[in-house]
Amino acid sequence: MIRFAPLLSLLLAAPLVASEPFLPPPVEKRLAYRQVPEAATSIYVEDLETGEVVVRWNENVPRNPGSTIKLLTTLAALDILGPTYTWRTDIYALGAVAEGRLDGDLLIRGQGDPFLVTERVWQMLREVRQAGIDEITGDLLLDDSYFEVGPYDPGEFDGQPLRAYNVAPHALLMNYKAVRYWFEPVPETGKVEIWTDPPIANLEIDNQLKLASGACRGYQRGITITANATVNRVTFSGKFPSGCERYAMSRTALNHNSFVYGLFKSIWQEGGGKFDGGWTTATAPADQEPIVHFRSLPLTDVISRVNKHSNNVMARQLLFTMSAEVLGPPGTEAGGREVVGDWLRRNGLEFSELGFDNGAGLSREARMTAADFGAMLRFAWRQPYMPEYLSSMSLAGLDGTLRYRMDDGPIEGSAHLKTGSLDHVAGIAGYLQARSGRRFAVVVLQNHKDIHRGYGDETQEALLRWLYEQ
Repeated sequence: MIRFAPLLSLLLAAPLVASEPFLPPPVEKRLAYRQVPEAATSIYVEDLETGEVVVRWNENVPRNPGSTIKLLTTLAALDILGPTYTWRTDIYALGAVAEGRLDGDLLIRGQGDPFLVTERVWQMLREVRQAGIDEITGDLLLDDSYFEVGPYDPGEFDGQPLRAYNVAPHALLMNYKAVRYWFEPVPETGKVEIWTDPPIANLEIDNQLKLASGACRGYQRGITITANATVNRVTFSGKFPSGCERYAMSRTALNHNSFVYGLFKSIWQEGGGKFDGGWTTATAPADQEPIVHFRSLPLTDVISRVNKHSNNVMARQLLFTMSAEVLGPPGTEAGGREVVGDWLRRNGLEFSELGFDNGAGLSREARMTAADFGAMLRFAWRQPYMPEYLSSMSLAGLDGTLRYRMDDGPIEGSAHLKTGSLDHVAGIAGYLQARSGRRFAVVVLQNHKDIHRGYGDETQEALLRWLYEQ
């Protein structure tokens, strides 16, 4: 984890600090109503034109920022990699190709593409077919050596190993290693039909669900999901209410490379291709050109998905990518922290109390102060890629994690913000344009018991509505 000692920045103009700490009255009232101690809240608001600090409250207290820390990861990636950066997935034909037949193995080398979802995999395999291959006689070889993740327990953070947000980074990440399970009652038989999207050839489903009369409600609609150690066999049990027409849940399956193999095989055969081989890990040949160089979406599109939808695994892929690109492969989490730390120092952003570990905010150890967040937002505002950074955040009341918040008043569409929420953690950071046209950098961080249960949202919105009128 990165930790810095205080250092005066010579590269950023010092803001005009408000003489006294100040809590706007609506914020004071909301905290008092919910019996949230004022000491549990940090706020920093700066006018981006004048540099005036409009509000400061416990701004130098380090707090767990939750997913707002993704704003640091994505800003560093924009500056280090560039807005148009793309990842590459290379595919090699290891054998002779004649009359649509590859007499040998097909090798896929991943280099960390964070958004190689099912549709993109389909496009990639279409390029293989266009290269003249319809049948593969050998095996699927997978080169995942671009990242080195090490031992990883997906259930360590919160005991939910099948949740997609707990997926480990991987050089050949496909569809976040997640499957969407669909459940539909069949009243004629008293059973529940289950199917998956995407279909995974080597995933076994044990359907023990029973259909029970009742309204469509209840946690997971009464479904219990369990899996064996390798997560290649998933069991569904419980009583599914007949009042549900259809229900869906997303969970992870298999290990990374087994998932890649299963997805590849399903898509390849679905498209009419022939393949009956197995899979193994291998290293791409250094003396052979790939038959396909598959390019990812540009970085600007990727960080929009990271920030608007708070995608943890994509944020972690960014950190590993920065490590691999700057320090050389394999990319590691420690290397990513080193790269981000060096970047902060070069730009005069050596923060007093920064705790930066996985870059996603899915952490109990991450720490940042509201004032340091403000300095980072001020720095970003002055960069040529500021519009791309700004547009990666959720628009209040319109999209992302803010789609259903602040959608009934003047703030709708007036703020670009990143939210952050964990148990007992609530935060928001970004930019707001007031009714007057003034533009502010805004940060609110709260760590307190049950603050994530809506109380933090109320504090944030009280500040933003007040600030909008300034």
